[in-house]
Amino acid sequence: MLKSSYELWIGARYAGMARARRRDGRKDRFVSFIAATSMAGIALGVAALIVVLSVMNGFQTQVRDRMLSVLPHIELYVPGMAPGQVLQHWQQIAQDAEKNRAVKGAAPFVAAQAMLVRGESLSGVQIRGIDPKLESAVSDIHGQMMDGSLDALQPGSYAIVLGNQIAASLGVHRGDTVLVLAPQGSISPAGFAPRMRQFTVAGIFSSGYYEYDASLAFVNYEDAAKVFRDSGTSGVRLRIADMQRAPEVAQQLKQILPPAVQASDWTQNNRTWFAAVRTEKRMMFLILALIVAVAAFNLLSSLVMAVKDKQSDIAILRTLGATPREIGRIFLVQGTLIGVVGTLLGVGFGALIAYNIDVIVPFLERLFGVHFLPQQVYFISELPSTPELSDIVTIAVTSLVLSVLATLYPSWRASRLQPAEVLRHD
Repeated sequence: MLKSSYELWIGARYAGMARARRRDGRKDRFVSFIAATSMAGIALGVAALIVVLSVMNGFQTQVRDRMLSVLPHIELYVPGMAPGQVLQHWQQIAQDAEKNRAVKGAAPFVAAQAMLVRGESLSGVQIRGIDPKLESAVSDIHGQMMDGSLDALQPGSYAIVLGNQIAASLGVHRGDTVLVLAPQGSISPAGFAPRMRQFTVAGIFSSGYYEYDASLAFVNYEDAAKVFRDSGTSGVRLRIADMQRAPEVAQQLKQILPPAVQASDWTQNNRTWFAAVRTEKRMMFLILALIVAVAAFNLLSSLVMAVKDKQSDIAILRTLGATPREIGRIFLVQGTLIGVVGTLLGVGFGALIAYNIDVIVPFLERLFGVHFLPQQVYFISELPSTPELSDIVTIAVTSLVLSVLATLYPSWRASRLQPAEVLRHD
């Protein structure tokens, strides 16, 4: 009777991981070749999954951080109330909110939609009225100024700070003037006259997020309250210690603030974008997992061919006392080893690319003279990558499961071979 340890040795040999002398080496080379192609297919599929999901994680993280460098973690506002009325009580609202230990900063705001006019150029913008002295507590705009300073946004100065993309589209620089048109106006015998006010460009900022650089402008909150007294929304912007807890903190604040005060966090204000990214990530995982599935089918077909090729060996082992279960385990070991080695190679290769993509992509861009991420389309100009251990483990486990499943049928088929029939036709 054979010892059970032979199953691992023979399975490793069939997988091309152990050498043995054989008079006719062509069959062994063929089996090793199909094993190598199966292994390579699994490795490429795993590597592709790791790289793509890491890039998607990096993209989401980069865009989120750049968005939150401008946006607050939580906004407190009173719907339907004029900005001037809300701003009279904003300090009390801020004091009530800061009773929650998670809140680290508070500042007033006025938000409104407007049109900017400069000569024949026209651009729609989101106006944010802020207090320049307190803004650093809730955003990073102070550190994103390219020209000028937020300190110029003093009450009554009617100064404005523009995103660099808006400034470029309007062709304005610091010191130039722009005309701000509010949505509401007055009706006279001559017709509808929109409310308008001339503002002086006091600075230009760049957040690195194209959508905001092309559509956001800052003014003093008191000036904004006067211009947008009928159409603006006002309240208090908050920054908390852990941005991931924003939904939880917002719910806590609703319980301690007056019923008229509403709280919205950054996940609610941008839920559509983040939901789209999560859905896209899931779909990309499923689509790219098909690459691993195809490699698993390739492994299945290669094992079926290996069983066909090794019929004589199987018959000899059966005559020496090997049981059908032991024969099945030989090919189970072969397929599992191919899957394990392919998965490990894919994880190593994928992680190597994912952790060094900031070097690889610029090199390819210089080599081919192309730019893979136009900022106007993708919001960011560099390809980010944030490998997550949970994604890598999920990919590796998925690959191993598919590999093991692919070995079940060939192993069962090998165990069903009858040695008498094989030797009669050999």
